[in-house]
Amino acid sequence: MAVQTGGVDYIYSTENAQLHHDIARRGLLLSEVPMGLGPTARHFPCRNRIISGLAQAVIVVEAAAKSGSLITARNAADQGRDVLAVPGHPFDARASDCNILLRDGATLIRNAADVLEVLGTQQTSPQPKTTSAQNSLTLTNSAISQTRIDAASTRKAKTQDLHAQILSRLGPTPAAQDQITRDVAHSQNHHDPAQIGAAMLELELEIEGHIIRHHGRMISAPPDRP
Repeated sequence: MAVQTGGVDYIYSTENAQLHHDIARRGLLLSEVPMGLGPTARHFPCRNRIISGLAQAVIVVEAAAKSGSLITARNAADQGRDVLAVPGHPFDARASDCNILLRDGATLIRNAADVLEVLGTQQTSPQPKTTSAQNSLTLTNSAISQTRIDAASTRKAKTQDLHAQILSRLGPTPAAQDQITRDVAHSQNHHDPAQIGAAMLELELEIEGHIIRHHGRMISAPPDRP
């Protein structure tokens, strides 16, 4: 299976032509954009939303500050998927978003065994009868699942609040992005600047295009926004 940024008939890039044909013949090509349409920057978060929805878990290995990986991880959390992250040195810019995800509750991953443990694929030998310990484990797993659902709902609510705070400070006249970031960061909910940057990117890259970017790190709302 391949989830494409452009239409399912659009080959990107040309060196992947044979792979594209092989997947089309033996597997599945999936996209939510019309056929014939080439990939654009705003389509990548939408493509990644489909990928995270199809996956059991999303693993972020390297992600610099304000990268699209944070958007994908947020989509995974909203979809009830596990979000896993590989930690990095706090001074390594390439690990900035990974460390942010870990701070916000993502599961720390060191190796493949950690991934298998999260996915629950390490099974013990079957028992002929259900024991009290197994019953306890079932109840524990149910509690964990409910906790994850509650956490996903909380993250979604926080994201919606962050989007609303950013948009409430934007009008058709361009404003400095840094000033908007400072205003939101010092608002009542005290959002992290890195989260604000990721939210701005998400709003900019959405199909509706809630943010318009101008020269000199200036941003504005679309002129036709109510």
